Amino acid sequence: MTDGNNGATYAQAGVDIDAGNALVDRIKPAAKRTNRSGVMAGLGGFGGLFDLKAAGFNDPILVSATDGVGTKLRIAIDTGHFDTIGIDLVAMCVNDLVCQGAEPLFFLDYFATGKLYVEQAATIINGIATGCELSGCALIGGETAEMPGMYANDDFDLAGFAVGAMERGGALPRDVSVGDKLIALRSSGVHSNGYSLVRHLVDGSGLTWADQSPFSEGTLGTALLAPTRLYVKQSLAALKAGGVRALTHITGGGLSENIPRALDEGQGISIDLNTWDLPPVFQWLMEQGGMEQAEMLKTFNCGLGMVLMVDPAQEESVIQCLTDMGEDPVTIGQVTDNAGVHYTGTLS
Repeated sequence: MTDGNNGATYAQAGVDIDAGNALVDRIKPAAKRTNRSGVMAGLGGFGGLFDLKAAGFNDPILVSATDGVGTKLRIAIDTGHFDTIGIDLVAMCVNDLVCQGAEPLFFLDYFATGKLYVEQAATIINGIATGCELSGCALIGGETAEMPGMYANDDFDLAGFAVGAMERGGALPRDVSVGDKLIALRSSGVHSNGYSLVRHLVDGSGLTWADQSPFSEGTLGTALLAPTRLYVKQSLAALKAGGVRALTHITGGGLSENIPRALDEGQGISIDLNTWDLPPVFQWLMEQGGMEQAEMLKTFNCGLGMVLMVDPAQEESVIQCLTDMGEDPVTIGQVTDNAGVHYTGTLS
């Protein structure tokens, strides 16, 4: 018979329950600051509760989205900088929700690691809370899984889950028509797509994450960890102003693959590449990889993170609305009756 004082414990297997409990206590203030109308309970239950009626909806349709951060996490792990990837996680989910016409309501995260470091995890989740604050979304729950043997060394992974709602009849895209204008909002950099290629190009450059960035101030690692922009509040404001027929979040697949997702059969788009300047990070990636323009346009956002399709009669009012929200919008093209994506000008 084994002596109770010498028996096996979960901690000996690599799972620290006390650390998990300590993390929950650490992140409660972060979750609390994301509170919004409709939230019914704090962290700690078996599920998160949300009251749609209290949030102001009469006849709601729910919309859900899930995503991760991808191999951008590798840079965060290698550099030890964890304060912004939580923002990326939220942005990749809620920016998709708003493209359906939905207001993001609440968010849940899944953090899986081989070894739970409370300080590291708290920093990441604090970033998630910041992303939720910036998008008017409540962080109402999540899961932290410590799984020794599943993740090598100090590796971890993140997944996010967002739920939004809209009134019945408010779904996008809606009535996209030939002649509609394409109004684009600027990105903050590479956002969270294409990082397998980014890391490949950095490896070929001979630079390390700690080296001076060749295209900006600070280190290369810090520059490439610039968080994905959140477009929720400005997009919802533009929808309320009227005239917006579709929104497209420019993620994996770049401009070439994402904008056509909002088109009807037989429609196409014409984009003038001379209407905006290619940000320095993309100029460097393009030069470093000797990349063709077409490859850039179907891989990266190339400086534009969200594109709205707008009734031409309301182009000016939508631009004014977005400008009032602090954006620097640019009209880059229009919807045509020529199927496909057609570019004029040059990325530069």
